[in-house]
Amino acid sequence: MSDVITVKNLYKIFGDKPDRAIQALNEGKSKDEILDEYKQVVGVDDVNFTVKEGEIFVLMGLSGSGKSTLQRLVNRLHEPTRGEIVIHGTDIVKLNQKELREFRRNNFCGMVFQNFAILPHRTVLGNVEFGLELQGVEKEVRQEKARKIIEQVGLKGNEESYPSQLSGGMQQRVGLARGLAVDADILLMDEAFSALDPLIRRQMQDELLELQSSMKKTILFVTHDLDEAFRLGDRIAIMKDGRIVQIGSAEEIISSPVDDYVKAFVEDMDRAAVLTAGTIMQPAKEIAFTGDGPRTILRKIRKNGLSGIFMTDSKRDLKGYILANELADYIKEHQNEENIPFDKKLLHDASHVQEDMALSDVINVYHESDFGPNAVVSSSNQLRGVIVKGAIIAALSEGYDVNLENGSGSDETANDSKEQAS
Repeated sequence: MSDVITVKNLYKIFGDKPDRAIQALNEGKSKDEILDEYKQVVGVDDVNFTVKEGEIFVLMGLSGSGKSTLQRLVNRLHEPTRGEIVIHGTDIVKLNQKELREFRRNNFCGMVFQNFAILPHRTVLGNVEFGLELQGVEKEVRQEKARKIIEQVGLKGNEESYPSQLSGGMQQRVGLARGLAVDADILLMDEAFSALDPLIRRQMQDELLELQSSMKKTILFVTHDLDEAFRLGDRIAIMKDGRIVQIGSAEEIISSPVDDYVKAFVEDMDRAAVLTAGTIMQPAKEIAFTGDGPRTILRKIRKNGLSGIFMTDSKRDLKGYILANELADYIKEHQNEENIPFDKKLLHDASHVQEDMALSDVINVYHESDFGPNAVVSSSNQLRGVIVKGAIIAALSEGYDVNLENGSGSDETANDSKEQAS
């Protein structure tokens, strides 16, 4: 995916001495010290990030962290003090007001705000078509398009209703529909669901994800809610005092927080709901191939101290799981034969999970499996790795670092017969 938004060395200082404030920041002074000494407010401090095409990129942090200021800088609702904001290859900091208006019209869907920001004197249809009206789109064309978007967000039948006649969730759908109707590829959402009741908020999150699966917008989403950020974001930028502290996926942030601030932020998260099978899997120490004979397979098992082994074909498509004791008994029965054929009865259905399965679901599958570890497979059933009990326990523990666990090949559970088959 290509980069749609690239922000480089971006600063926003509110006050009449911005250069002095930036100099002080570079000298190591804090946001509070600069406010006390120079009466300058640091909104954004040397921020760098990119947003990829079709990505939901979440800016999150506590009140005053700079997340909303940063979003408003991205379409120049605030004027940057210093830095670059490159969108589709154009540095919009360099555009004059006329050029900026035209650029916004063609590239931004507008903003969806916490307080809905819909026009009370216009109907649902009138609100949704408003952006198209500003673009000069003919009435018949814009209303047809608006009606399609209204249906997409679940408001069909409410076209002639006024905002005062709608619930909070319905009003937020109107705001979302108005942004989508413009059909630009970048959507900015600032605490868009924060004013909603928890149940309605969850529904709106579901609807946004469903719409995104088909529309593939590039979304810059601001929230102070960690659950919301982790649920929606392909990547999340955690902000503090105008700076980005860490950028990563939900798994990366919860597994490897960069400092105590981020660690405190995520310590109450349900790790099992965020981490996935792909995060905690370990490489298989050895595998059997469909062309291997029984003696070859048993030699692989014994060499690695296993109690069983996964079998794949040459393309690593998972075929099943072989128990060491059953294989040894089978070979003993045929010990006088020079070439022992492999009996498919030795091949058991392997307990397996998809790479993107949440750890909470992995745990359920693990407990239901009859033997062996869980195989982790791709969407095309190729063996990617294995999950043993020790990896699950480690992942649920504080301080778990995905970079230490993945690929370690550790055998801390080698004495547990159920865990040795990797």
